[in-house]
Amino acid sequence: MNLSNDFQVSVYVASISSFLITAILCFLLIKYMSNFAKSKNTQKRLNNFNIVPLGGVAMAISFFISVRLLGEADPEIVNISFFALAISLLGVLDDFFNINWKIKLFFQLIFVSLPIYILDQKINLEIFLGIDFGGLVNFIFTIFWVITLMNSINFIDNMDGFAAINCSFICLAITVLSFVFNQNYLADISFVLFASIFGFILFNYPPAKIYMGDSGSLFIGFVFGFISILFNWNPTSDLQLYNSIAPVFLFFTIPILDFLTVFYHRIKNNISPTTGGTDHISHRLLKKGLPVRRILNLFIGLNITVFLIIAATIIFDTFANLAFLSYLLIFSYLFFYFQKLEPLN
Repeated sequence: MNLSNDFQVSVYVASISSFLITAILCFLLIKYMSNFAKSKNTQKRLNNFNIVPLGGVAMAISFFISVRLLGEADPEIVNISFFALAISLLGVLDDFFNINWKIKLFFQLIFVSLPIYILDQKINLEIFLGIDFGGLVNFIFTIFWVITLMNSINFIDNMDGFAAINCSFICLAITVLSFVFNQNYLADISFVLFASIFGFILFNYPPAKIYMGDSGSLFIGFVFGFISILFNWNPTSDLQLYNSIAPVFLFFTIPILDFLTVFYHRIKNNISPTTGGTDHISHRLLKKGLPVRRILNLFIGLNITVFLIIAATIIFDTFANLAFLSYLLIFSYLFFYFQKLEPLN
C-alpha cells in the first residue's frame, strides 16, 4: 500500500494538521520538560536558558507529516522535508551538547549538499556571471546560500517571538507570490510551513514558554533555502538582476540589518563577533524602552514594507529601479538609526 497515494488531503486540511501537530507537541514539551536546564550558560544572552529549546522539533515533525499527507506535493518537496527533519535533529544535538562549530558545519554541509545533488536543483549563478564551470560554481554557491540562510535565521532568534514572527511573514510572502505566478505547489508548501510556525508562535509569543532553538532555526532556514531555489522569481521578465536580488530582499533584510549592526558595533569596540550578546537590533529597542510586543509590531510593519517592495520589483519592471532605490534608502536609514541606539546591558 502506498501511504502517500492513499491519504491525500487538501492544502487547508494539511495546514490545519500542521498547526495542530505543532501546537500539541509544543504543549507536551512544555508540560513534560518544565525542569529543563541548559548545562552551558557561558554567553551573555537575553534568552532564558531554562526554557526548553525544542520548538523546532515540533515544527519539523509537523511539517514532515503534513507534507506527506498533502499528497499533491512535488516529490522534491517530500525529499526536502526528510532532510529538513534531519537538520532539525542536528540542531537538537547542538542545543543539548553544544557541538563544536566545525563539527556542526560539517554536518550542515552534508545535509545540504546531498539533496542539492540528488534533486539536481541549483541556483544558476554561472549563467548570471557569464561563465561555464560545468555547474560546479552553481553547486558550491547553492550550498553556501542554503547554509547562510539557515544560520541567518539562527542569528535573529534572540528575543521572544522575533525569529518566528519574521519567518511567518516570509512564508506568507512566498505563498502570495507563488500563487500569483501559478507556482501552486510552492504556495501550498509555504502555507503549510506557515501553519507549522504559527502553532509554535502560540507558545513562543512573549512571554515565551518554549524556544525554537537551533533545531528550529536550522530547519526553517533549510526549507526557505530550497523553496527559494525552486521558486521562479520573475517568470514574466528577462531582468536577471531582480531575479537574483529578490530572494535577498525577502530572506535577508532583517538578518543582514541585525548582523551589520552587531558586527560594526563589536569590531568598533574590540568585541568578538562570534560570541552571544545583547546588542542585536531587538535588544537596542528594548534598551530604548519599547515593550517586546511593540517591537514585534514594528518588525511586522517592516516585513510588510519589504514584501511590497519585492512585489513591485517582480511585477512591475518599469518600477524596479525606483523600488530598489527605495529599499536601499530604507535599509541605510535603519542601519544608522540602530547604530545610534545603545545595546542592552
